[in-house]
Amino acid sequence: MWRGVPRWARVCTIFGVVLMVLSGSVLVGYHALVARYEGAVGKGDLFGDQAAGATEKKSNIKGPLNILLVGIDPRNPETRPLSDSIMVLHVPAGLDRAYLFSLPRDLRVDIPAFPKADYPGGTDRLNAAMSHGSVVSGRNPEPAQGFELLANTVQQVTGIKRFDAGAIINFTGFRKIVDAMGGVDMYIERDVKSEHRQPDGSMRQLKPGGGGYLGPQAEYKKGNAHLKGWQALDYVRQRYPKNGVPDADYGRQRHQQQFIKAMVSQAFSADVVTNPVKLDKVLRAAGESLIFNGRGNSVVDFALALKNIRADSIQMIKLPGANIGTGSAYKGERLLPAADDFFAALGNEQIDAFMLEHPEFKQKTS
Repeated sequence: MWRGVPRWARVCTIFGVVLMVLSGSVLVGYHALVARYEGAVGKGDLFGDQAAGATEKKSNIKGPLNILLVGIDPRNPETRPLSDSIMVLHVPAGLDRAYLFSLPRDLRVDIPAFPKADYPGGTDRLNAAMSHGSVVSGRNPEPAQGFELLANTVQQVTGIKRFDAGAIINFTGFRKIVDAMGGVDMYIERDVKSEHRQPDGSMRQLKPGGGGYLGPQAEYKKGNAHLKGWQALDYVRQRYPKNGVPDADYGRQRHQQQFIKAMVSQAFSADVVTNPVKLDKVLRAAGESLIFNGRGNSVVDFALALKNIRADSIQMIKLPGANIGTGSAYKGERLLPAADDFFAALGNEQIDAFMLEHPEFKQKTS
């Protein structure tokens, strides 16, 4: 038994929508609660290792690490999943800090062929990779299989050779985590109106014939705010200039990252870690919201390996990008050449030096 006050590593949740995010919240104290959390986390063959016959052995987790975090909003089991939030958590060799960057869901990319789903490959938006890869003949789509194709595509875009872990975060579960913590405090950078929700949280009605929504809109005013689960999920989804997000999907990415940082800070607050009942609710909600694959290591193993990371040691990254077309001619997003320099630094373990030379890559988080 560990001595002293139980110490908890990580709720680092995308997200996102988020997105996500990695929820690796775990205690290093009571073994029964560890087992309870571990049992709640969904398991999935996210990288195709088991299907390929690989039997990766459990080992000590050493850096550097790259972890792919994907947020989905499943409508029903028959609908192919789209990855609404795509984030990469890069942890340098010291395992005491991290860099988190988002890839635009509308990024135009070359998606490789994927025989498992009879997908021949092609050019599409990045969030479609999961959809194309999830097809299973005669059965409902499988998000875990779709994750594999998305991971292959992200590796191709970023130059990352291999992901060390991955997680699918269900947005419905994400809302439960926030509510289990009693809500989350964060700073809202500008006035934002909801496209989908009314002030009481109920859904707005579609206009007859489509083309928008009717009814009053939930509003998120600039300044400090305390967000319930449904409000947090709704806020980080907003991406239209008409609703107060002038930089569209890039603004949504920033809001997701800002919320992740606020969520991590609150998960470590005395209000959570010293309250056994609340802590248990947060752990179970986090576990139920995840499908995790650590390629031979459990979510608890990763939580312990990353126990020295705190909210203020996670650097949010803003990748430079631009639209492809506008208005009715909009085709998606593209990354600017400077992003390739960032990816090269990531692969060469020179990201610290790169960030010193390129402070413009630091995301505004407050």
